[in-house]
Amino acid sequence: MLVAALLAISPDTGASAAPRHPGPPAHADDGWVASWTASPVVGSTEFNDQTVRNIIYSSVSGNEVRVRLSNTFGSQPVEVGATSVGIVLDGAQLAPGTSHPITFDGHASVTIPVGEEVLSDPINMQVPRLTKLAVDLYLSGPTGPATHHPLAWETNYVASGNHAGDATSTAYTAQTSSWYFVDGLNVHNRATDGTVVAFGDSITDVGHSEVDSEARWPDYLSRRLDSTRGNEAPAVVNAGISGNRVLNDSGGSGESALHRFQRDALSQPGVTAVVLLEGINDIGQSGTDPVTATEMEAGYRQLIQMAHARGVKIYGGTLTPFLGSNCRYGGNYGTPEGEALRQRVNDWIRTSHAFDGVVDFDQAMASPYNSGYFAAAYNSTGAPQCQTADSLHPNDLGDEVMADTVPLSWFHLVDRP
Repeated sequence: MLVAALLAISPDTGASAAPRHPGPPAHADDGWVASWTASPVVGSTEFNDQTVRNIIYSSVSGNEVRVRLSNTFGSQPVEVGATSVGIVLDGAQLAPGTSHPITFDGHASVTIPVGEEVLSDPINMQVPRLTKLAVDLYLSGPTGPATHHPLAWETNYVASGNHAGDATSTAYTAQTSSWYFVDGLNVHNRATDGTVVAFGDSITDVGHSEVDSEARWPDYLSRRLDSTRGNEAPAVVNAGISGNRVLNDSGGSGESALHRFQRDALSQPGVTAVVLLEGINDIGQSGTDPVTATEMEAGYRQLIQMAHARGVKIYGGTLTPFLGSNCRYGGNYGTPEGEALRQRVNDWIRTSHAFDGVVDFDQAMASPYNSGYFAAAYNSTGAPQCQTADSLHPNDLGDEVMADTVPLSWFHLVDRP
């Protein structure tokens, strides 16, 4: 959803080129699914002779792992001298004996070309579900501005020199709240029922409470599926970007949904379904960049057409309340004009039958006293200058309720081979 301040840092890495990740077909039956992802955006932080320890959260388990690295928005090739993945014990410390080196076409080092991604070799490793992992990248030379995901809502770590795979946390003396260069972790698990992509803005991207708590609504959905389906539960990956819009690119808030949907959603291995919750920023920023309900509906139809062309189901989420948010966010957020547009868009989502199904996040989050506002119990903390709640993003309880609103029957592949 809303744009928040971006963080920065620095590094680089090593040697031989690897093939560009081709984007696997939908409904891949080879057992590979996406256990975690983060949508990349342009950045300004640069690295040189440093190791970044990216802390991520697996949604499903597997007996093999592949890591995807991205230089999508870089200005020069990025050399990665070493890559590893291990299980987090605490903070930047790894569980002893769990770190595994990652190779690319048999080599420990890889060069990521400008504007491209690379996918690692399959590595034999037991990846637990619902577990924090560390993906280390030693960036051996100057990287230029680093492709990153700005709001990881996770504490990540940086060390000087090559410390990829170190079990101890001693060298990791710096912290950052962004993920750098890594945008996917895939696992091999033939029992898992495909990949579900949660696609949206900051309401999907981050949990608006304690960092490191894994309290985004897709996290709650993943745990809910795990509790009912166990090892057969589908993977749930988060392709949200804070500040993202359906129709227009927005710099640090990423390419528009229309421009990034193929890369961030439909190219995920094993993808079977997308849950789309996006459009509130198109409305909130429409004062300076006007949009109409008709234009937004046309954008949704394009996303639906793209998904269906790949044999992927796409489910629409209604846009959540935002009255009261104007003090903090300005623009057209929470104005009478913005609210009227939100209501028109939601009416179309509910009644057009364009999506394969609708999850009414709006109704689930709305105040019983005025449906244009968040229910007080679900509203995240606000800004001191406004002396009010945030009124745009859900808190942890709201995220959990949103996940509980999603029908689990959507994600069962009765025709699974």
